[in-house]
Amino acid sequence: MSSDDYSDHAKHEDMKVLHGMGYAQELSRSMSKFSNFAISFSIICILSGGINSFAQAVSSIGGAGGGIGWITGCVISGMFALAMAQIASAFPTAGGLYHWGSILGNRFWGWLTAWLNLLGLITVLGAINIGTAYFFTGTFGPMFGFEGTDWEVVGFVAVITIVQAIFNHIGIKATTFLTDISGYIIFATTAALVLACLYYAPAIDISRLWTFKNYSGAAGGEVFPQSESIGYLFLLCLLLPVYTITGYDASAHTSEETKNAAESVPRGIVSAVIWSSLIGWIMICAIILAIPDMDAAAAQGWGVFFGTMDAILPNGLKMVLYFFILITQLLCGLATVTSASRMLFAFSRDDGVPGFSKALATVSPTYRTPVNAIWTATALCILYVVLALSIKVGETSIYVIVVNSTLVFLFLSFTIPLIAGMLAFGGPKWPQPGPWAMSAGLYKLVTVLSVVGMAVILFIAVAPPNERVLYVVLGFIAIALVVWVLVENRRFEGPPTGDRIAARKAAIAAAEAAVGEKG
Repeated sequence: MSSDDYSDHAKHEDMKVLHGMGYAQELSRSMSKFSNFAISFSIICILSGGINSFAQAVSSIGGAGGGIGWITGCVISGMFALAMAQIASAFPTAGGLYHWGSILGNRFWGWLTAWLNLLGLITVLGAINIGTAYFFTGTFGPMFGFEGTDWEVVGFVAVITIVQAIFNHIGIKATTFLTDISGYIIFATTAALVLACLYYAPAIDISRLWTFKNYSGAAGGEVFPQSESIGYLFLLCLLLPVYTITGYDASAHTSEETKNAAESVPRGIVSAVIWSSLIGWIMICAIILAIPDMDAAAAQGWGVFFGTMDAILPNGLKMVLYFFILITQLLCGLATVTSASRMLFAFSRDDGVPGFSKALATVSPTYRTPVNAIWTATALCILYVVLALSIKVGETSIYVIVVNSTLVFLFLSFTIPLIAGMLAFGGPKWPQPGPWAMSAGLYKLVTVLSVVGMAVILFIAVAPPNERVLYVVLGFIAIALVVWVLVENRRFEGPPTGDRIAARKAAIAAAEAAVGEKG
């Protein structure tokens, strides 16, 4: 049965699973299987991270950074996606990672996962929209006198984030309509970019894709510091795919808005990663093959993508491609607002935000969306952007430091519940897998490989020139531990379990009645 053939029985089963976890069907369950895939596919958005971070491949080890490095990084993300899908099928809630960490681990691990994931989602939303602002600066900015100063970027980000929030506010159907379209635009624009690169390439040298060359230091436009270790530089090139292929937990965060969630959500997670990895690799390889002179291109540093496009493409075609790339980047931010707001809503529903939980867990009966969580996530993103671009450490804005911290926060929030799930699988906390499941042995192997991948990500995220990232991460964890010991350990109960689920029966009915849910 497809997600579009949503019978009364299937709806009842979705609600039964949700009620069994102690939650009401407050959000509108209208997302199809494709829409659940599309929201993760839109957040991953190879035309955002893949382009804005393209230099990290070329300015490390040259063409092999895309031809080989991209595949390696995508395998790491793929392990996380598979392990996440296994848990998502059994526990399809908007809380996603936070909920899994709590019920498969304990209250503390769930609480820490929530704050790591929220911090990662808010900062990645800021990073995505800042990247969009810089892309606009380099493409259409001169037409509008937009120079890309810090405060121009702040204003640009504020405007687009507010617009993204408005579409999220007015209902999940508006959001899914746009992210569905985004999926098609990403496919079409990537195909057009690939064909254009291959057609206008001065020459095609396939060997570039597996040729390692040291472009650290000045040879790579100072994207990475000088190093004589090709192995070290290869690890650094993984920042491109690892940063790009993330955000697929959005499929889990929209579980309560997805039809046949136990099957649709895990398929959405895995499919988004597979298609993004494959299409992204073809795109990255095409751009590398189109570069007229690899040495000259690498020396352009962060400008290598624009330099390549300027060198090979007719201006009219280039601007058309830029326009559609910009649209996908804007919709990438839209989907990220959805993911961040659902996470904040779910955590608040379990009283995870002291003093503000009741307000943030409110669902609009008109739009069936967590409006307060949406606008809070939006405000936090804008505040982050203001601080990130205005505060300097030496000559470097803290944006550069925090955007690299984002990787660590996100993947740590992935790793904690995955480890908890592996340890709990087959036991009293998780006796049976969901309808989408790997064998026990394969699932545990995938999770172990995810942990190994996390170790790699942690290393490259804190490696020079990003040594300060380690201090940011350790500082946050230290503060979190203090807050937990002094306050939250006595206050925070976590998701409902056992008798607490049964006790919420009347509250669930009242909550559903308040939003007009008749299922």
